[in-house]
Amino acid sequence: MKHIIICCIILLLLSSSFVGVSQPVEIKVESTLSSPPMNSAWPMYCHDTRHTGRSPYSTTDNSFYDKWWFRCHDYVRGSAVIDQEGVIYFCGGIDEHKYNLIALYPNGTLKWKCILDWPVESSPVIAEDGTVYAGDSNYAWGKLYSVSPNGTLNWKCHTYGAMFSSPVIGDDGTIYVGDGDNYINAINPNGTFKWRYKTGLVVYSSPAIGPDGIVYCGSHDTYLYALYPNNGTLKWKYKLEDWVRTSPCIADDGTIYVASLALHALYPNGTLKWKTNLDGSTSPTIGQDGTIYAGLKDLYALNPINGSIQWVLGVPGSIQDGTPCNSIDGSIIFGTTDPGFIMAVNPDGTERFSKHIGINCDFAPIIGEDGTVYIGTSIIEEDYPGAYGNYGYLHAFNNMDPDVPKAPEISGPSNCKVGTEYTYTFKSTSPKGRQLFYYIDWGDKDWKIMRWIGPYNSGEEVTLSYTWGYKGDYTMKVRVKDSENLWSPWSEFEVSIPRDKAKYNILFWRLVERYPLLNRFFNLF
Repeated sequence: MKHIIICCIILLLLSSSFVGVSQPVEIKVESTLSSPPMNSAWPMYCHDTRHTGRSPYSTTDNSFYDKWWFRCHDYVRGSAVIDQEGVIYFCGGIDEHKYNLIALYPNGTLKWKCILDWPVESSPVIAEDGTVYAGDSNYAWGKLYSVSPNGTLNWKCHTYGAMFSSPVIGDDGTIYVGDGDNYINAINPNGTFKWRYKTGLVVYSSPAIGPDGIVYCGSHDTYLYALYPNNGTLKWKYKLEDWVRTSPCIADDGTIYVASLALHALYPNGTLKWKTNLDGSTSPTIGQDGTIYAGLKDLYALNPINGSIQWVLGVPGSIQDGTPCNSIDGSIIFGTTDPGFIMAVNPDGTERFSKHIGINCDFAPIIGEDGTVYIGTSIIEEDYPGAYGNYGYLHAFNNMDPDVPKAPEISGPSNCKVGTEYTYTFKSTSPKGRQLFYYIDWGDKDWKIMRWIGPYNSGEEVTLSYTWGYKGDYTMKVRVKDSENLWSPWSEFEVSIPRDKAKYNILFWRLVERYPLLNRFFNLF
C-alpha cells in the first residue's frame, strides 16, 4: 500500500508540471538533427515562417484554366505545400475510411500516400531535408507525424490534443505547433519535446517566427503570446477582444499583425500600433507593397502605417479558412465557404477572376513556381444525393496545355421523358494520339459521382446510357483527360424533360376548388 501511495505522489508531481496557465515546460532531451524549412515555392502555411502569404512568383499569365483535380474520399482542408521538385503535399483520404498525407507530381498524378491515424485539417510543412510534418485533429490523442521524402513514416509525437494549428519550422529545425490541450509545443526533429508552453485555452493558431527568432502564437484564451525559442519562456502577451483562432503574420519591419474581431498591429515589444475593426477575420497576410489583407464576410485592404481601410470587396459566403495568398504581380487569391469559390483580386480591389468549385473552400490557396494556383474544396454528402459520402478535391489552376485532348463531342436526344433509358455517344481526340478517359456529369438530381472511365483510343466513340429521374432542364457536362493527365475543356449538352402541363393544370385547379381560401384568392384576379 505504501508503494502505491508513493507512486501516486510521484505521478502527481510529474503531472503538475503540465498544469497551470502560462507555464513553460522544458524537456531535457537534446536533438542531434537539424533541418531548417525548405527553400521552395511554398514550404509551409502562408508560405514562410513570418506567415506573410507572399509568393516570389507571378500569376500574371495564369488564365485560371482548371488544369486538373485530385479527388479524395474525405474533406480537403487546411492548405498544401510544394517542395523543390514541384511535388505537392496535402492531406485527405484516398481510400474510404482512411486518412492520408498525399504527395502528387506536378501533373496531378499520385507519387505516394502515407496512411495516418486521423484526419489532418491544417497544413503540413517541409524541412530542407525533405521531411514532411503534419498534425492530426484527434481531440483525445493528437499526434504530429514525421514522414520521409519517400512516404514512409519516421515517427509520431503525441501532443494529447487536436492540432488545427499548422506547424512551422525554425532555422534550427525545431517544429512549433499549437494543440487542443492548450499548449504551444516546440518539438525536436527527432520527435522529442524541446519545451511546451501552457495557455489558458485551446491553440488553433499557427505559430509565426519573427526575424529575431521569437515565436508568436495566439490562443482561444484571447491572448497573443511572444515566446523565447530556446526555452519557451514568456517575453510578453497581448490581450485581444475575443479568442485568437487565426495566425499572426510579421512584416519586414517586425510589426506583428493578428486578428480577432479586429485586426491589431503590434510593435515588437507587444504594444499596440493601431487597431481596425473588421467584425471577424481570417489570418491576415501581407501584399508585395506592404498592404495588409484580412476579413471574413468581406476582404479588406488596409494601410500598414495607420490601419486605414483602402478598399473593401464583398465576397460570396465568407473567407473563413481560405486565407489570402499574394503573388509577386500583386494579385490576391483566396477561397470562400458556403458557397465555395476561388477568387483572384487585383491590387486596386477589382475582381480579376472567380469560379464556383464546391460547397466549402476551407483551404488556403498556394502558388507554384510556374504560377499555378492550388486550392482545395469540400463537398457534403447531403448536398449531392447519390454521392459516396463526404469528399473533396485539390484543384490546379493555370493555363491550358497545347497538347490537351479536344473538347468532347456529345450526341443524343435532348428532349426526354422520366423513366426512359436514353443512349449518348461521346468522342474526343488527342493531338499526341494518347489514350483517353471520360468524366460525365449528367446534371440530374440523382446523378452518381462517376469515376473516370476508360481508357479509349483517340477518336473512338464511347456509348453510355442514362435514365432521367426527374422532370426539368439539365446541363450534361463532359470532360476528357489523356494518359499523361492533360485535361480537355468541358463540353456541355442541354437536356429538357418537360412536365405534362394538362395534367398539372387539372391537379392545380382541383386543389383550388378543394380549399375555399385559395379559391377566393384566385377570384381576385
